[in-house]
Amino acid sequence: MASVGRLSGKVALITGASSGLSGSLMGFGGAAARLFADEGCSVVLTDIKDEDGINTAKQIRDLGGTATYHHLDVTKEEDWITILRETVDSYNKIDILVNNAGSSARYTIEETTSETWQAQMDIHGKGVFLGTKHVIPYLRQNGGGSIINISSIYGMIGSPSSTAYHIAKGASRLFTKSAAIQYASENIRVNSIHPGFAFTPLTEVNYSKPDLQEWVLDRIPLGRMGEAMEIAYGILYLASDEASFVTGSELVIDGGTTAQ
Repeated sequence: MASVGRLSGKVALITGASSGLSGSLMGFGGAAARLFADEGCSVVLTDIKDEDGINTAKQIRDLGGTATYHHLDVTKEEDWITILRETVDSYNKIDILVNNAGSSARYTIEETTSETWQAQMDIHGKGVFLGTKHVIPYLRQNGGGSIINISSIYGMIGSPSSTAYHIAKGASRLFTKSAAIQYASENIRVNSIHPGFAFTPLTEVNYSKPDLQEWVLDRIPLGRMGEAMEIAYGILYLASDEASFVTGSELVIDGGTTAQ
């Protein structure tokens, strides 16, 4: 791990960051945590998959980075209040929030239950709202900061299924723009990232099916699915001072899928 880098001296909290073990299939949050630490950032990893999160944080520390893991259910307001207070107590500040926690629900409109609908809205909508709401006062104390919301190309386009997921990711996309406008005058930047089809622990079960994999690959001009680290580099850019004039923007990382 590098002692100085693009995020040197900064403190970040990343949700959904447990899947970051070297040698294993990584998620966006876990890959970002490793990359942030390598660029000199102190990273607080959060998730509900505690064993993986603890091991990922330990592996980052073993490589010379600064990382801790904490359990966080992003749909619970009290959890947010507690984890952000503990982060600032430990590191004296927080500069970056990455709202990455998510889940999938591949159902058509008629297949989608009210419970599934609400669960998707809770994690991708309410979770992003709560994290942003409660981190703002801390970023204000710093004179600014960066919030990155991981949406999806499915927050921009439709598909034959995943109804509630589409709507929830669309909600995080538009919430990003609203927050960006509200807090731009305080140098608090808020941006969204829209990954395309990528192979992660969340998608592995479905994308390993030959018929679905073929359907997906046919829609990607670059001819392959993305990898978590390719998304993580986009997260790194928006977190860094290199993106100091970027707010309310959508960074699409999809191999050309939405260009068609």
